[in-house]
Amino acid sequence: MSAGTTVSTTYLELSQEGGGAHKFYEVCVDGLVVTVRYGRIGAAGQVQTTTFPTAEKARAAAAKKVGEKVRKGYAPAVPGQRAPRAVTRRQVASAASTARAVAPVLWRFRTGSSAFGIHVDDEHCWVGNQAGDVYTLDHDGAVLARFSLPDGVKCLVADDFWIYAGCDDGKVYDLSSKLPFAAYDIAADVDIFWLDIHEGILNVSDRAGRLTVIDHEDEHQWARRSQGEHAWMVRADDCAVYHGHHRGVTAYAPDGGGELWHTATKGGVLFGWQEDDAVYAATAHRLVQRLSKTTGRVEATYTCDSAVYSCATSPSGRFVFAGDAASSVYCFDRDGTRLWKLGTGSGSALSMQYRDERLYLVTTDGSLVCVDAGEAAISAAQQGTVPVARDVKLAAALPTYAPATAPAAMPSVDRAPVGTVVVECVREAGRLRVHVVSEGYDQSLNVQFPRAIREPGARYVVDALHTAAGGFYRVRGDIRRLM
Repeated sequence: MSAGTTVSTTYLELSQEGGGAHKFYEVCVDGLVVTVRYGRIGAAGQVQTTTFPTAEKARAAAAKKVGEKVRKGYAPAVPGQRAPRAVTRRQVASAASTARAVAPVLWRFRTGSSAFGIHVDDEHCWVGNQAGDVYTLDHDGAVLARFSLPDGVKCLVADDFWIYAGCDDGKVYDLSSKLPFAAYDIAADVDIFWLDIHEGILNVSDRAGRLTVIDHEDEHQWARRSQGEHAWMVRADDCAVYHGHHRGVTAYAPDGGGELWHTATKGGVLFGWQEDDAVYAATAHRLVQRLSKTTGRVEATYTCDSAVYSCATSPSGRFVFAGDAASSVYCFDRDGTRLWKLGTGSGSALSMQYRDERLYLVTTDGSLVCVDAGEAAISAAQQGTVPVARDVKLAAALPTYAPATAPAAMPSVDRAPVGTVVVECVREAGRLRVHVVSEGYDQSLNVQFPRAIREPGARYVVDALHTAAGGFYRVRGDIRRLM
């Protein structure tokens, strides 16, 4: 506390039952210093501190901040009286592998915390853990960058170019540029289990067996409650949203949520994968089942020796991979014949992805593991010959990026560089929207844009815009404020 000054603190909450937000906002004035703390109710939150030239200006700035929040629906509250957001950490057991041989692991990166999120693309491997860390690595295992998010990472999903991390704070962060942004804010009564994004539409499955669909403006579209609870699977395409829960898989029409089909599975669904014509449900009953996307009919069954935590396929489903609760990985042919079973050497695989004869796993001990799944390497491993796995270390000067949570935290430019696009935030019918200013674009379309950095009248420079099937623009690359 500053000498001779009085500290004034205002604490507000916005918590709407039945699908609204669940946030707090606290402003503290101590002489010339204004400290703002905000975030999910029950969490420590983010902190920003600003020093003003006079105490009068500090008080005026604080009053303005409080007024803005009150106009948005925040109300005075007492800290600690409202329960924090419900968060379920996936409880998993991992026994020692019963396989006779160990998989040919090329490299292993230990993230330091149990990890569920994985995505592998042409250039990078992504892994997210329960400490809120997301790391990007190249295919040889070199760590390139780290994103530091406010809460545990539930899953990582890709939607074309864009990469998203769903977190326990109820936000979905866009990691497609150096500076991550909160792209979606999921209602507080949704205990998130898994999510998928298709053409900018967010699909969320939760503990209660609900499927919630949210559009590109972060506004609720529709929700359905499936027949079972504990919905660990959601996958989406142009034709349907496929929702896996403890009673099977249910497919819903993407435009309104009408049920298309329901298929009971042998055991509750613990993970899901999709190809163009089929969805794959990994179950607690030691099976992966391939279901037709059109009818829901079970087309093939892949039998493991323990509950299946994860699954993946090679392109078009030629090979099917599975990871069980006993630290083993399996490979099957398309029709269900088991080709091999090997131990991971790093715990059970909670998520996996196959790419270019390599199988990438994230495991119960928090490792990202790269397995050589080529025929020669697997054959050698079955005979007991495996490479010496390389343990990847963090670089001393690893770049680390944290989310931009307010307009003031954004990088800025004085003018738009050649080839970039200028957009503007405007207020329409009480809501903040973003439209294109640059020529050559449809200025009537909305731009999907992070809510945390929207400010009426402000202009921003983005690297590029892409048209989404739903009739809106998506930002690709970095966002900077135009001063």
